[in-house]
Amino acid sequence: MTGPSTLGQRSWPDLDGKTITLVVPLGSVEQHGPHLPLDADTRIAAAVADGVCDGTSGEDVLRAPDLNYGASGEHEGFPGTISIGHDALKAMLVEYGRSACRWARRILFVNGHGGNTRTLIEAVSLLRYEGRDAAWFPCAFPDADAHAGFTETSVLLHVSPESVALERAVAGNREPVGALLGAMRESGVAAVSPNGVLGDPAGATADEGRRLLDDVTGQLRSALSSWEVDGRGRLT
Repeated sequence: MTGPSTLGQRSWPDLDGKTITLVVPLGSVEQHGPHLPLDADTRIAAAVADGVCDGTSGEDVLRAPDLNYGASGEHEGFPGTISIGHDALKAMLVEYGRSACRWARRILFVNGHGGNTRTLIEAVSLLRYEGRDAAWFPCAFPDADAHAGFTETSVLLHVSPESVALERAVAGNREPVGALLGAMRESGVAAVSPNGVLGDPAGATADEGRRLLDDVTGQLRSALSSWEVDGRGRLT
């Protein structure tokens, strides 16, 4: 294809008769501590999608507009969070996939928010049961802290440095997430971390963020080439 690389900038004749893999960034609008923007997860998913769509040759890979809202109920104790919940998100993803797969060969949701995972498994599994070639892929960083700590702060310093308020970056609850799950399920993140951070952003750098993002983008690029989907609908 020539011209713009995003779906929203195309006209329908640009796509007619093409073999398209549609890459859809999925994020959230939720608190990310005092120092990171509410749409941090969407920015990360969008950056991974951009990296893949800009660097993939062969079959046409087209980047869709971002899906900004997710299932973020655990963060609703903080102003700014907007969660549409599991049921609404599942319905949106299923209808999105049904519509897109009328003309796209494949659809891939690139997920930046862990709270969307259960919904993605159910929605993509249904789409695949219906005969649509759908999958999802997580923006998962090895050895990452849980939320708004070193990992996400580093990635945002690389992706959107102007949106990171380092002067407000402070540690939150640094206990292992497994030890906090019970309290978070009952009362949300605010019950275990008054500032919304699970981890410590100290030492975060743009260089580390670039390394982390390049690693995930490379994994996704390789997975797109092989297109192997597991029993949960995840591209592996």
